[in-house]
Amino acid sequence: MLDAVCRVEGQVEKTYSVFTFQRLSEQEIEALRQQLYCPVCDGKAYFRKASRDGKAACFGSRYHQMDCSEFNPSASRKQEEQDALEVNQQLLESDALKIDFSMPSRRKSQPAQQAQAEQAQAKQAQAKQEPVDGVQSPKGSYHVNAESKAETKTESGHSPKRETEPKIATQGLQKLLHSLLRGSDLASSDLWVYTDDKYRWRAKNLFVNFAEAEPNERHAPRMYWGTISHADKALLWLNPADCKDVGIPIEEVKDELCKKYDIQQREDLDGAGIILFGKCFWNKDKTRKIIQLWNKDLSRLHLVKAED
Repeated sequence: MLDAVCRVEGQVEKTYSVFTFQRLSEQEIEALRQQLYCPVCDGKAYFRKASRDGKAACFGSRYHQMDCSEFNPSASRKQEEQDALEVNQQLLESDALKIDFSMPSRRKSQPAQQAQAEQAQAKQAQAKQEPVDGVQSPKGSYHVNAESKAETKTESGHSPKRETEPKIATQGLQKLLHSLLRGSDLASSDLWVYTDDKYRWRAKNLFVNFAEAEPNERHAPRMYWGTISHADKALLWLNPADCKDVGIPIEEVKDELCKKYDIQQREDLDGAGIILFGKCFWNKDKTRKIIQLWNKDLSRLHLVKAED
């Protein structure tokens, strides 16, 4: 479980994500851990801290009702939760994160071992992306340069310690989207995130939910994410949920998008999760915000249908 309801007598009921709960002080956790319940069936729940062997923190319960969706989650829900935990662990353990737009998406028809092998290979590949209007990193901040690796003698004759190469995690759009939809810390993190070898943003400035999208003068790109309310009848526009003044034009990538994600009719997009690298600007009358896919490059977009 990634969420739990906390019910303390005399206080307003509150739902915690495991990512928020684990950041509480030791005293707060001890005071609240006996007041946790399943958000679906209200069964008594518990909190388990992250373990030394690498297991992530989580909520759990031995008192679920048999028909509780938290007790019998779908395969896709299990995978989303696992992806959220993986990304959050990378945020905790890494010095920076690089988005690999070329990393293949996991398909339902793939055996788990095959999918893992493909992801491992993708993590080793370096995606070649064109520069974007972001923040250029200082030389040597992404890779340790040759000078930092070389040993030099000090006046005392001792060799100084070698600089430690920064730990750079790599992740594809699919897991990043799953983690955002499941409430990981990604959208609020201070971690540096690279969109190519040169440009980086703080995660909290790069990942923007559709409901919080605002045009900027330079049309600087961001990673916009959220869920789709519906598409128009001609499948030329996507309308994000939770906001009525944002539209995503897809006319120029419509055929490729529909083929890639097996979209047969507009209803296939209802409730779908989506993340895309794009720019936000006003329409001519300044009545609607437009989020346009960067360079019409479909590799910069990932979509997961509601039933997947």
